Amino acid sequence: MAIRVQEAASVRLDEIYRYTRETWGEAQAETYVTGLFAAFEKIETRGVHSRAVPAEFGVEGYFFRYERHFVYWRHLSNGDIGIVTILHERMHQIDRFKEDFFG
Repeated sequence: MAIRVQEAASVRLDEIYRYTRETWGEAQAETYVTGLFAAFEKIETRGVHSRAVPAEFGVEGYFFRYERHFVYWRHLSNGDIGIVTILHERMHQIDRFKEDFFG
C-alpha cells in the first residue's frame, strides 16, 4: 500500500510550506511538512486516530488532526491511501473539502 498525495493536497502542502517559511522560517517549515508526511505514513498502521468524514460532506473518507490542520484521506480503488486535502483548523471545512474533493 502506498500513500498518494492527490492534486488538491499537493497544492495545500505547498501553501502550508510557504506560509510557515514566511512566518516562522525555513527550518520550521521543513519540520512541519516532514511531520505531516510522517503522519501520512501512520495511517495504514492506525498510528494516527482517524475518524469517518461526517455524512454532510457526501463522501466516503476519513480525517485526522495534525497540529493546526485536518488531513482528509480515503482508500483508493487500487488499495492505496489517497491524501485528498489538508485544511487549516480555521478554514470552513465543508466548503473547502468539497472544492478539493470534487474539484
